[in-house]
Amino acid sequence: MVRRRAEHNECQISTLEEVSLHQQDIEKIEHIDKWCRDLRILYLQNNLIPKIENVGRLKKLQYLNLALNNIEVIENLEGCESLQKLDLTVNFVGRLSSVESLQSNIHLTELFLVGNPCTEFEGYRQYVVASLPQLKFLDGTEISRSERIRAAQGLKEVKRNVREQEREYLKRRAREKEEARDEKGNKERKPGSDGRWYTDINNTDPGSEENKENQERKEGTENPELDEEQQESEFWHTPCSFTPESRLEAHRHLEEKRKAKEKVNEKKPKTPRTLITADGRVMNVNEPKLDFSLTEDEENNTVVLDLAVYRHMDTSLMDVDVQPSYARVTVKGKIFQIVLPAEVRPDSSTAQRSQTTGHLVLTMPRAEGEIKVTKAVPRPPRKTQTSSPEDEKR
Repeated sequence: MVRRRAEHNECQISTLEEVSLHQQDIEKIEHIDKWCRDLRILYLQNNLIPKIENVGRLKKLQYLNLALNNIEVIENLEGCESLQKLDLTVNFVGRLSSVESLQSNIHLTELFLVGNPCTEFEGYRQYVVASLPQLKFLDGTEISRSERIRAAQGLKEVKRNVREQEREYLKRRAREKEEARDEKGNKERKPGSDGRWYTDINNTDPGSEENKENQERKEGTENPELDEEQQESEFWHTPCSFTPESRLEAHRHLEEKRKAKEKVNEKKPKTPRTLITADGRVMNVNEPKLDFSLTEDEENNTVVLDLAVYRHMDTSLMDVDVQPSYARVTVKGKIFQIVLPAEVRPDSSTAQRSQTTGHLVLTMPRAEGEIKVTKAVPRPPRKTQTSSPEDEKR
């Protein structure tokens, strides 16, 4: 994943200075401090990370974005000596006293804690401002000199209040964790098809013939699709606390739905697009939706196709096939095909990339003599050499 995100650095991760790993469903930070020691900017927002870890060796790291994760404690950042900006927006930091672990990050000037439980504590801003004298901005608001002086006054009382609120919050979190464990245990017990347990007080023997008949009758009248819709509605409309556990549960629920949908789609393969009809008629196709121009150069007796492929796309991702009556270009697996206005000579055709625009230009000499109108017959593709701007220079 890191190597894929390092395309701008020629996929070299050892010298990588910036990497974006947001929205990747990451549940643990690992390896990054060993592979990318030169990192200055690290984006990890909108993942499922519960703990700050394995970043202490990133001595050059200046900006760390961990917004929209499941982090509850600020920790393990003492080794990030160059850290200037830390974004923990919309996490679950309730242990406000953990901000004191940032006192050793002497270059830290910006801190974002908006949307965390600790921001609701009375005296929150005063506590953070007094605890971190190196800060210049807290939650996007500049810290003035007068505010810093006021924050230092009465700090002892503010600390005491914060500790009390912190203890109350941690007790509440302990209850939430216990409820989440109980709920998880109940779901693992395999209840009935609608998620509930039933007891037939008139027939408690599960092995009796009458009970089996009742069960078969129930199964015959159930509507699986309706039941699934009901479960989905209950899942999203049942009130619950916004906790790391509920966020993780919602993510896994969506992931299961996505996998189920993919499984259904796998069973129904797409009908391949018709490129040439049964009677030999060639179809015009533009799957990549690219702009193009098709012209006839009377002076040079050629047909020229200018295809506006993406300027920075690697030439190796393109495949060209020229036939006497049509030209086909495959761009990252998507087919562009066009019927030519005149019969051409495939063996004499050329394909080049423009050094200025990156466009793919096909130059196809017309066939000599009278042009015969014939129906196209599918034949093995005849490859045309495609050259890149670098090849042109060589």
